Amino acid sequence: MDQNKIGKFIANARKEKNLTQSQLAEKLNVTDRSISNWENGKNMPDLSLFKPLCEILDITINELLSGEKLNKEEYQNKFEENIVNTINYSTKKINKYSETISLIIIIFGLFISLSSIMIFPSESSWSSIYSVFGIMIFMIGISRILKNIKWYKRLLLIILIFTMSMGLLLLTDWINVKLNKEAPMFRIRTTYIGNVIYYDTPFYDVYRCYFDEDNEYWVLEKNSKKTHNELINYCK
Repeated sequence: MDQNKIGKFIANARKEKNLTQSQLAEKLNVTDRSISNWENGKNMPDLSLFKPLCEILDITINELLSGEKLNKEEYQNKFEENIVNTINYSTKKINKYSETISLIIIIFGLFISLSSIMIFPSESSWSSIYSVFGIMIFMIGISRILKNIKWYKRLLLIILIFTMSMGLLLLTDWINVKLNKEAPMFRIRTTYIGNVIYYDTPFYDVYRCYFDEDNEYWVLEKNSKKTHNELINYCK
């Protein structure tokens, strides 16, 4: 489908009817810019406008899609060709729209994950819940983008991207605990014993010794599964 050729044909047909771009736009309930874009070959009229546009310009839809006047001999061949071109054009437009929606979903998911870290305090469980929720939305967008890939490759990529995304969240959480001395978001449980707050996470333990006192300090260790008595005496 030659958009430049079709655009010039629309412009010539409009001028033959002694219509300005503004007058044609008013008849079709579109903007002057839309008419200009059609005639410059930047884009095509919406499919719903084909019939009214052709009626105003006194041309057939087949001629519109061909970008020229057709005689009887050419009409049938062009008709079949234009059907195929229209289907292809519509498919590309739908795919482009779908890709745009997918990108919006991806950005929205990332926004939820990042904003949850900044908005909710680390002590709140909502921070981790919304972070994971955002990653799930992000993965829906990724899945839509990868829809044309074979299912097993698609599944592997989704698992890989999900694992990397969660790994990045956990790394960010660990850095935040280490540098900013804040409770880990992704913790299994929080235990208060004596002068110690113990945060149990999937990959490391955090001990907040003498919490809310002047000599408070934090310790990060590998998972050690200390006993109750060991936790009581940990900061002594």
